[in-house]
Amino acid sequence: MKIAVPTRGNEVDDHFGHCEFYTIYTIEEGRITAKETMPSPQGCGCKSNIAPILHSMGVEVMLAGNMGEGAKNVLSNNNIAVIRGCSGSTDELALAYIRGEVKDNGEVCHHHECH
Repeated sequence: MKIAVPTRGNEVDDHFGHCEFYTIYTIEEGRITAKETMPSPQGCGCKSNIAPILHSMGVEVMLAGNMGEGAKNVLSNNNIAVIRGCSGSTDELALAYIRGEVKDNGEVCHHHECH
């Protein structure tokens, strides 16, 4: 299984659409067996066009800080489960997910700001 995390530096980016890159973890038998990064499309926006690419790479779960309902729906339509409300170190988050400690907070971003 693969999980993706919108990342800025080594931390979960607070907003899916503004991340620098995605950290992608491969998880096998309850442990991380690989970690890679994939550049994020540049510019402001929901980056929902990344969903088919992530799906083709085998990503099944997106652990995100926050995102709008539109991006969440596009990811879901590409068979990628979305868990919102994540924060902190991406490595620690991936380990917490493996331990079953990460739950979706149900919050949806209702505004769109470009920085």
